[in-house]
Amino acid sequence: MTAANGIHHLAIATKDIKSQIEFFNDVLGCELVALYWMHGVEGAWHGFMKLNDNCSIAFVETPDIKDIDRTIGVTHAGSGGGPCAGGAMQHLAFNVDTLEDVLAMRDRIRSRGLTVFGPIDHGMCHSIYFAGLEDLSLEVATSASPIDGRAWIDPEVVDLAGISGEELERYRNPMSYQSSDQPVPQPEFDVDLPWQRGFGRKLYEAIISMPDDVLTERMSESTPPVLIED
Repeated sequence: MTAANGIHHLAIATKDIKSQIEFFNDVLGCELVALYWMHGVEGAWHGFMKLNDNCSIAFVETPDIKDIDRTIGVTHAGSGGGPCAGGAMQHLAFNVDTLEDVLAMRDRIRSRGLTVFGPIDHGMCHSIYFAGLEDLSLEVATSASPIDGRAWIDPEVVDLAGISGEELERYRNPMSYQSSDQPVPQPEFDVDLPWQRGFGRKLYEAIISMPDDVLTERMSESTPPVLIED
């Protein structure tokens, strides 16, 4: 079945990538595994902090980020339950394996002089909550067992969200997709469907009009900044 199976990386904008690297290294124990000029973005740095071999928290620093204001309730939620603009990250929860690990992380965070509260038992998980640099809302959580949709999909919220019984059945049983030998052609651009507006329409249409193999050849930068000699 063709489907996403995890988070490869979550990229967060920062005006000070060194400070974020220091915070995630010291407070959360993450290893820096990449720091380089971001491919295809003039003046941008990209840094990756390892969570496991296939999952990272990434940071992007560009010169203009320092001039963009953070506003709680608009750009940032400011807490694990606060509002912010649709499409923005509301909070970020890190996984650990056991409740003992949650408590150990609580001690680690406090040992760095940071306040943190919890654990709170949510039934589906135990969580602690704290703040990161640049108003990030952070959490460390653990689930004793996989989340059971039979217990945790509330019929009242399903109804209030406008989800029909047929739709709920589909959401709980995603349609499989089998890729064919021939790639699916690029659909006709529709401005009313989601597209990456930060490129600007003219540039974006030029990008998506390229044949896939041409785009791969022109835009790929696969050589790392440091060559390793075996």
